[in-house]
Amino acid sequence: MSVLPLVFTSGWASGINAYAVVLLLGLFGMTGVSDDVPQTLQHPEVLIVAGALFVCEAVADKIPYVDSVWDSVHTVVRPLAGAWVGALLAGQSGSVSDVAAGLIGGSTALASHTVKAGTRMAVNTSPEPFSNFVLSLAEDLGVAGVVSFAMFHPEAAAVVAAVLLAGGLLTLWFLVSRIRRFLRRRAQRREERRLASRAP
Repeated sequence: MSVLPLVFTSGWASGINAYAVVLLLGLFGMTGVSDDVPQTLQHPEVLIVAGALFVCEAVADKIPYVDSVWDSVHTVVRPLAGAWVGALLAGQSGSVSDVAAGLIGGSTALASHTVKAGTRMAVNTSPEPFSNFVLSLAEDLGVAGVVSFAMFHPEAAAVVAAVLLAGGLLTLWFLVSRIRRFLRRRAQRREERRLASRAP
């Protein structure tokens, strides 16, 4: 069976939380839940690093403005992780080219990362901090749920991921004005700090 649905789903999930994807897939493989998980993801050192980085992301993701800085840094990390996981999955199954799987995983991760980062910018325009926590928790649970579902029903999970990605892109399109406002405020704060530092 083609591994493409799992590649697509893991790519979508990597764009939201790459460390959770690596950790979950590794644990599923190590515990024997799935034979589709490459041995590379099951190494204890990979799981330890992924677990530690997952904890860091879980904390950073729930703090206003810190989450946007974290997302900026991960603009490169998440798509690369999606491509890496996709290529590993393809190499394990032999049903599709590693390069094709890497491109699918990476591009899907980039798209879902764009949705996540853009949504966070919009949420950060709100004065209350609770929306960040709720959104981050929903993302973590969504990634865990969809990746777990993909272990048993990869095609159905890929459909769910595609619907969530399309819905996220549509939501982001409506949030563009809030994102622009956030960027203007950030630029204004930088200018105010610059002028304050010059003052005697």
